[in-house]
Amino acid sequence: MTAPMAFFERTPVGFEPLAYSASAWSPDMVNGPAVCGLLARTLELEFGAPEFTPVRLTVDLFRPVQRRTSEVRTVEVRSGNRIRVADAELVQDGEVKARATAVFLRRSQQPPGELWTRAELPAPPPEELSDPPGRPLWGSDDHPDGWTGDLSEHQNASRKRCWQTPLPTVLGEPLTPFAAVATIAEAASLMTNWSTAGVGFINADLTIALTRPVRGTAIGVEGDSHFSEHGISVGSATLFDREGAFGTAMVTALANAERTVDFVEEDFAELRRG
Repeated sequence: MTAPMAFFERTPVGFEPLAYSASAWSPDMVNGPAVCGLLARTLELEFGAPEFTPVRLTVDLFRPVQRRTSEVRTVEVRSGNRIRVADAELVQDGEVKARATAVFLRRSQQPPGELWTRAELPAPPPEELSDPPGRPLWGSDDHPDGWTGDLSEHQNASRKRCWQTPLPTVLGEPLTPFAAVATIAEAASLMTNWSTAGVGFINADLTIALTRPVRGTAIGVEGDSHFSEHGISVGSATLFDREGAFGTAMVTALANAERTVDFVEEDFAELRRG
């Protein structure tokens, strides 16, 4: 039987995790992209407005989210003329497992003057490469072919990038732009913490900062920096679509060396193929 192409199914008692929500760290846990997407989706639907752009989302991933029914609770922090702020919590069995804060800003005219920006911006893969929902493409500076569909080919010490059309957050419901970005941006942890031995850090949070909504259906994440010491890491990445770069993602992470995810191992053959 083919698994439903979504992370959650809405039920009368909350959101039920589906097969694609399973984590690489444990099949009993919900993965980070699914958690981030669900919180972003809820905040966008409840507090977004046509004249406002969702510009920042910070998700704190302080407890494992188990693959069982989840509830999302929200509260409006501020609703002003130019700025809106709202919070959300993901709750299981009465316990808060993750929380998020979203900031929405009213769009206006650009101020005058020239500004510095990063000189070399990331580029998406050729359009002829297949990128159906849920099937990522992977790239790294040291790979001779650029983009490929097998992430084990990019387990090296160079800059890494991914490109993916996200799955719907909730089965049968349209994917919101903010949820789409939050889902794929969680890969900043992978893009910045992925070494020659695999991924030995598990992220404790995700913060995305955006200038505009994503355009199109596919989103790219390219690693910009990784700094780590004493088992703590900080990584940042650039977010981009086919019209250019539009935001930044940052993650902090803790060492999880004893459970390093080595994508070259046979145990991860199915995950490597997306």
